[in-house]
Amino acid sequence: MAKDTKKGSGRKRKRIVRRIIGILALILILGGAGFYAWAKMRDTYTVTYDAYTATTGTISNSLSFSGSLALKDSKTYTASSGGTVRNVYVQAGDSVKKGDRLVRLSNGSISTADFDATVNQVSVETGDEVAAGDSLVQIADFTHMQVSFRVDEYDINDVAVGDACTVTATATEKAFTSAIDSINYISSSTGNVAYYTAVANVEADGQVYPGMQVTVTIPQEEAKDVVILKADALSFSLENQAFVYKMQADQSLTEVEVEVGVSNGNYVEIKSGLASGETVYVESKVEENTLASMFSSMFGQQRFNQQGGRGSRDNSDRQWNRDGSGSGTGAAPQMPSGGSGGSGGSGGNGGGR
Repeated sequence: MAKDTKKGSGRKRKRIVRRIIGILALILILGGAGFYAWAKMRDTYTVTYDAYTATTGTISNSLSFSGSLALKDSKTYTASSGGTVRNVYVQAGDSVKKGDRLVRLSNGSISTADFDATVNQVSVETGDEVAAGDSLVQIADFTHMQVSFRVDEYDINDVAVGDACTVTATATEKAFTSAIDSINYISSSTGNVAYYTAVANVEADGQVYPGMQVTVTIPQEEAKDVVILKADALSFSLENQAFVYKMQADQSLTEVEVEVGVSNGNYVEIKSGLASGETVYVESKVEENTLASMFSSMFGQQRFNQQGGRGSRDNSDRQWNRDGSGSGTGAAPQMPSGGSGGSGGSGGNGGGR
């Protein structure tokens, strides 16, 4: 009887210990969650600004398409009937004029060049026996070539016959001036986007060959000696109105609407609202919270910098970014001394950071 009482007491103590351990574990979990939430509510922020300076320069944009070179004129001459090769007047690499003799057969037939060209291949020698249809000589015009390229439905209205273009060989970087010779306005595609085929003639110089990949560039807009600014310096309202931040005498930032013009994706023309030499600012928010600081001190981690994105912001967010007085403890904004000029759009200088 005494043994049963001792066993019951032992089991009871074990249950009590397990309950105490469970309660302590729950307290630790809840305490950790509470500490994390408290740390998140005590985020600290440091606001910095990237500076961009407007300059004067030339900016242009263009459309680019991919294609490959092709021959306009080539021909392979064959035997009209069986016979023996009496004379071969050319060899591979020779330049021939229209009417020059190429090959004479024993049946009296003589093959002559139909156009100015280069002999690409000679398939027979004097004395060879040939049958009707056998290849004799192949010639090709490597000077007057062409490139065909596809233009999708979004760009076709910006491309027209006669438009000037530049054809640049990818492998050799050799560039040739040209113009759009023809456009087939009947779409050859069957997908969700319609494509149309345009052709440009290329006056080559022997350094490019059929099949080489090329880029066809068609210039569009150009603005010379205008105010240009790095595109990253622009912000946009919900109505898609472009604006920049200018610094006032009291170190505060003010939104100033600007009118934009030609853009090449990297720089943009500023038609009004900003003068050459003026510096504008883009907000860059650096965030650091208490929990991250603790881990940083424990493991030597670098502070995580989060770049503020461009685009529309509501008034409270803009004010918070200006004076650093958002929720939690805000550090005063760090202002740069200004931006230096850098390389700009095509043929000009642009505003640099």
